[in-house]
Amino acid sequence: MRRFLAFLTVVLAPQSALAEPVVTSFELENGMRGVVIEDHRAPVVTHMVWYQVGSADETPGKTGIAHYLEHLLFKGTDTIPSGRFSEIVAENGGQENAFTSRDYTGYFQNIAADRLGLMMEMEADRMRNLTIGDDDWQAERDVVSEERRMRTDNRPSAKFREQFSAALYLSHPYGKPVIGWKSEVEALTKEDALEFYKRFYAPGNAILVVAGDVTPDEVERLARETYGKIAAVDLPEHTRSVEPPHLAERRIEMVDRRVAQPQFMRGYLAPSYVTAEPGEAEGLVLLADILGGGTTRRMQRIMTQDTDMAIYAGAYYSGMARDHGEFVIYAGPKGDATLAQVEGAMDWILEDLLAHGVTEEELARSKKSLIADEIYSQDSQRSLARQYGAALTVGLTIEDIQSWRSRVEATTADDVLNAARKVLDRRNSVTGFLRGPDAGKEATQ
Repeated sequence: MRRFLAFLTVVLAPQSALAEPVVTSFELENGMRGVVIEDHRAPVVTHMVWYQVGSADETPGKTGIAHYLEHLLFKGTDTIPSGRFSEIVAENGGQENAFTSRDYTGYFQNIAADRLGLMMEMEADRMRNLTIGDDDWQAERDVVSEERRMRTDNRPSAKFREQFSAALYLSHPYGKPVIGWKSEVEALTKEDALEFYKRFYAPGNAILVVAGDVTPDEVERLARETYGKIAAVDLPEHTRSVEPPHLAERRIEMVDRRVAQPQFMRGYLAPSYVTAEPGEAEGLVLLADILGGGTTRRMQRIMTQDTDMAIYAGAYYSGMARDHGEFVIYAGPKGDATLAQVEGAMDWILEDLLAHGVTEEELARSKKSLIADEIYSQDSQRSLARQYGAALTVGLTIEDIQSWRSRVEATTADDVLNAARKVLDRRNSVTGFLRGPDAGKEATQ
């Protein structure tokens, strides 16, 4: 239903309604960039600060430090006592949170437009003035360790994905879990956190994104009064291990007694939106939709309807990254079907596509679906802010974001096939089986 409504939005809306949001940018003398996305439908704003640092920038042996520091930033400064930051946001009717990824760490508040200056003042304060009490750092490390236990160690599918990612990368830090390896998280110290904070939390390494009922002049004025007072800091270079050529495919099998539904997954290293040649990333996002974007797409139709071999099947392209993207296919066997049979059927689908390409009908349907989803996402102020923040922090530009729709529309069936032939190379892949102790023992025989 959501896709259908979004499709109607594309087809029936007047052309003016399909225009891109009004986006402007500025830069402060200390190197901090600002982006303003005007949305005057309600007197609210989404205020985000994105730091261009994530788990891929951690020192070897200190995995999880970026996420751990994210937690500690709520502990206080010289002017805002520990825990008071969140209380002030709530007292002013706002909501707030933070997130860490491989390439970036972000902090945001959704709040009334007339409280924007207060949020900027508080966020600027903790950009350089973080204080960590002697008790806070250990208590918060315990919180992060418990989060890892709940979200990863106690969930076979999450542990499987962690092992899967570690196998996909031979050297690049994208293979490390964002939350960190258990033993390394438990060994993190206050000094580790402060060293990482002083290196990367600085205006020249941050991007301000404000979406909502504001004007560009107002946001820039407030930014200069708050963030602009912070002195520029010399930043370290983003140095990461270079992924060597992959010469052989890899396979993993994880057995866990808690697994009720076996799972097949294969991931291929792929170019990201930043590293791709013209047309490649757009070809991959369309390929993923053509293969696994819905019940009428190839994988779901063949695997769940024509053969009744799987209870689900799909594909996705993850390309919003500074270095490498990933193209993933997955399925869950149904009834007596084995993981080996599911893998064989999925291989046949890929081989058929590589041999015969995609049809113009499939291509047109996927273009409409993806563009409809992109337009539909603009109804969410927070979604717009996240879209721009994530893209800018990995190295894309406002023009890259705003031209995405036209680039997708210009992608041809040959572009999709060429992207598929480049990426769907088994030497660049990891194939994973997740199963219970009694399911699919013959899968790897």
